[in-house]
Amino acid sequence: MIDRRTFLKISTLVTLGAAGGRELAAGLEAIDPAALPAAGAAGAAKRWALVIDVAKCLETPDCDRCIAACNRGHNVPRIDDDRHEVKWIWKEPFEQAFPDQENPWLDDKLKSAPVLTLCNHCDNPPCVRVCPTKATFRRPDGIVDMDLHRCIGCRYCMVACPYGSRSFNWMNPRPHIPRIDPEYPTRTKGVVEKCTFCVERLDKGQAPLCAAACPAGALVFGDLSDDTSEVRKRLKSRFALQRKAALGTKPMVFYLI
Repeated sequence: MIDRRTFLKISTLVTLGAAGGRELAAGLEAIDPAALPAAGAAGAAKRWALVIDVAKCLETPDCDRCIAACNRGHNVPRIDDDRHEVKWIWKEPFEQAFPDQENPWLDDKLKSAPVLTLCNHCDNPPCVRVCPTKATFRRPDGIVDMDLHRCIGCRYCMVACPYGSRSFNWMNPRPHIPRIDPEYPTRTKGVVEKCTFCVERLDKGQAPLCAAACPAGALVFGDLSDDTSEVRKRLKSRFALQRKAALGTKPMVFYLI
């Protein structure tokens, strides 16, 4: 149980927030999630994981279809005020996404490259440990999910997450959603939200929206425990990074460089 002193400390720290990159999906609300390919994640998995091919992303640096599809499919509000920004998947400069990769010989193109960032669905998620109501929980397949009805807005999870992957609804988000998708529930003021690896699609055997929307095939989603899965094949073929792996959170989003 977290005492009052700890709560006050966390409440002060959270105002610093989990600052991150700013969303780029303006003008792409026309993407229809229902029209995206459904294949690619059929069946159950022991451990879902996402592999992002940074080189392929750089081939089309202005492409934000993955972000737009996620925003549209999950009714992510677009709020111009940075203090109230809500984001599920966004882009960060490589050096900010990987501050521990202090390699002076790293390709200059990669150093300045924008890379996709999102919840890492860690095997050892600190957000789950600190949530007092169990609104944040880890599923048997490894996905860190949220029960928004149980969230009391304490924001402990935001402080615990070292990736800045959670957003708090400081205001009613509904007026800031360009086009509401009735297939996905909207949120309310006072709750935290984040990427869920599209559990609503996975449970129907469909790939996450970000992977389905990527025209270059730079995002590959699959079962990490399956030797024959595409994510395992990609990880065997190239060197991959994990964000802040030294923290011991065991992130399940891998970046091929």
